[in-house]
Amino acid sequence: MIANARSAVELVEAEGSLAAYVWRFEPGRRPAPVPLPAQTAESQALAHDLKRRGWRFVGPTTAYAFMQAMGLVNDHVEGCDARAAAERGREGFTPPGR
Repeated sequence: MIANARSAVELVEAEGSLAAYVWRFEPGRRPAPVPLPAQTAESQALAHDLKRRGWRFVGPTTAYAFMQAMGLVNDHVEGCDARAAAERGREGFTPPGR
């Protein structure tokens, strides 16, 4: 935890903000695949880059769960009420750094 906190401080100093850095890994919008993945190429890239920057205990599955929680991906299947609600929440949102 301490190592990741130090790495987070370094990342913010280098990139300006954690949010702007993370949103660079946002995948393009697409329908949710079935079955739902545990990781994607984007979450693999995020995890790899965080590890390169000294973060620990950050793999592509954890990175994908973080991306879901932060709204970078909406993997609710078509027709799901939660998918529509998430899409409405994204309307008018400009990701940090853009």
